Amino acid sequence: MTAPIAALAEIAGRYDVLFCDLWGCLHDGRNPFPAAVAALQGFRAGGGTVVLLTNSPKPRRGVEAQLDRMGVPRDCWDTIATSGDAARAAMFRGAVGRRVWHIGEPHDLSFFEPLAVLDTPLAIERVGRDEAEGIVCTGPFDPHADPEVMRPEFALARDRRLKLLCANPDIVVDRGETREWCAGALARLYAEMGGESLYFGKPHPPIYDLARLRLAALGCETDPARILCVGDGIHTDVQGALGEDLDSLFLTGGLAAAETGTGPDSAHDPARLAAFLAEARLSPTWVMGHLA
Repeated sequence: MTAPIAALAEIAGRYDVLFCDLWGCLHDGRNPFPAAVAALQGFRAGGGTVVLLTNSPKPRRGVEAQLDRMGVPRDCWDTIATSGDAARAAMFRGAVGRRVWHIGEPHDLSFFEPLAVLDTPLAIERVGRDEAEGIVCTGPFDPHADPEVMRPEFALARDRRLKLLCANPDIVVDRGETREWCAGALARLYAEMGGESLYFGKPHPPIYDLARLRLAALGCETDPARILCVGDGIHTDVQGALGEDLDSLFLTGGLAAAETGTGPDSAHDPARLAAFLAEARLSPTWVMGHLA
């Protein structure tokens, strides 16, 4: 049964660890949310540990630098687990071959930086579609273009039975007031066309395995019942938490603000939230408008 709350502090004593989403929860792609920062700082001040669990295709260092540029203070989190790092480990183990066709923007080229934690990483070469053994998708070439523009190229790749490694399962994100397509939208299209897409971020297990490794590196061991997943993605954050048998806090004021009737300074509409959750067939443990 989903229960509404007004502040994280109401339930903080039940949990030792937060697996907290970034985009739409802690920032909008441009600026941090002050109330969310304060909530995470308060959780840590009470002895809790915060793992930023993000479907960003960037390596952890890239996300750290991005947060620093936005002005997100480092005292509101302890460590970071990214879909990019989980997917990079798979790529360097040969999940889609050595010669790969990269779909994405130039700022995501850090995805191909060597991964030192592997003993014998595969030497990856970026090539054109027709020379590739597989596909690595960190995002669209143009995040504002309809994913359907890739259908002709995907048909050729599918016919060659190329596997697509998806570095970010998110379908969309909101950068400020502008909605952008993510790698997950392309991976979904490719799978719908009969291609094979491989996922490593939320809601899929590899990123949660990585988050547990990050916790272990901090010397943090906790009962899974005392881990809370926080996010605004019903099919990523909430579905992933349910798959891992973890509690979840769904933030209705992010991606689902319109569907749930959540305003910038107002709570969700109960009837619209109930309809939204019924359609998704998912039930978070807790729900609130914006992290505070």
